[in-house]
Amino acid sequence: MKDLRFVSIKLSLLFWMLAALPVFSQSAIQQMDDRILLDIAAGRTKPQSDVFLFLSKTNNYVNYGVPLGMMAAGIISDSKQTRQNAAYVASSSAISFLLTNLIKITVKRPRPFIKNLNIVPLYRASGYSFPSGHTSSSFSTATALSTVYPKWYVIAPSYLWAGAVSYSRLYIGVHNPTDVAAGAILGAGTSIGMSFMKKP
Repeated sequence: MKDLRFVSIKLSLLFWMLAALPVFSQSAIQQMDDRILLDIAAGRTKPQSDVFLFLSKTNNYVNYGVPLGMMAAGIISDSKQTRQNAAYVASSSAISFLLTNLIKITVKRPRPFIKNLNIVPLYRASGYSFPSGHTSSSFSTATALSTVYPKWYVIAPSYLWAGAVSYSRLYIGVHNPTDVAAGAILGAGTSIGMSFMKKP
């Protein structure tokens, strides 16, 4: 119970810090974001676009598949530890998803291509921009998985995948760099905050 109270305080602080971020020096942050997105868009190629669109479109399948695969493995091998750790990974993703959407509707930051017509996305995503949901979910899964299996051959590919998904949101033109940075902090922070659920 004490663990849960401490976690809820940490998550509340994280929520309000991230929600307040776009308020500070809005124009300077937006100019930097726009410049980075325009530079990335100038170097787009067809093969790269295909790869980054694929990463963006398959992100949710990976986020659902990891805890489901762990749960199935835990049931097949009758491992309570694996089932508990699957619940931890799934719970981290669920809390991250809820916090991301709460911040989105609190901040209401428009997509970059709406504020700056020079930014042309590869597709027009709907909803609000801050923070990046793809980034928060991928970093939540990567952090939880790395916490459960702290081996280099789990950590390296997990974060490589999360980083590639995050960059894909910039490449496609549907998120600002600050949306992605906030999403990474939120996703990783949520998993760290929920780590009391992990079974050693």
